[in-house]
Amino acid sequence: MKAAGTSLKQRARRKLVRQAHQPRGVIGWAVGWMFAHRPSNRKRNIWAVSLLDVQPTDRVLEIGFGPGVAIAEFAARATHGHVFGIDHSQAMVRQAARRNAAAVRAQRVHLTRASVEELPSFGDPLDAILAVNSVGFWRDPVERLGELRRLLRPAGRIALVSQPRCPGATRKDTARAAQELRDMLTRAGFIHLRVETLELDPPVACVLADNPAGMPSPAT
Repeated sequence: MKAAGTSLKQRARRKLVRQAHQPRGVIGWAVGWMFAHRPSNRKRNIWAVSLLDVQPTDRVLEIGFGPGVAIAEFAARATHGHVFGIDHSQAMVRQAARRNAAAVRAQRVHLTRASVEELPSFGDPLDAILAVNSVGFWRDPVERLGELRRLLRPAGRIALVSQPRCPGATRKDTARAAQELRDMLTRAGFIHLRVETLELDPPVACVLADNPAGMPSPAT
């Protein structure tokens, strides 16, 4: 009975992880609602946006915006700019659009169902890019980061956030994740890397970097 109970828990955990990666259906909607209202998630997203120092006329992109908490924070800061978001979950596109309905109607927020492997056009160069707990799901993340760097203006900023979600995650897991993000950003050609930490359980790491000014993008 104990083994059977453990197996059920493992299957439930795997199902929850799949829903967190790509929410769908009623369960996906509930997962998005939980992410939007969990205090630690809201604090993490708002903190990450604050680190990018978004200006009123900035053009910003979030990859994997989920229920749209960070999108709303971006929209509150880029009051005369444009906020773009991509997410491969239609359930999250709908939920984030509802949360940011006024800014969507004003055409300041643009939400698209898409993946980082097949990026839509964003028009003019971007000033800042954010990805929270999503890089680990990307295919060939260094190549993807190189593509994102080409979307940034010279000296544009990027922030990659990681809060390890494996059972029993500790500060060491956060430090390891931050180092992996640093290595990927360096290989993709970003400069001026720095790491900020938010003291949650486990801690959250945000690795920030700049797009070099006047330098060619890396070959892919």
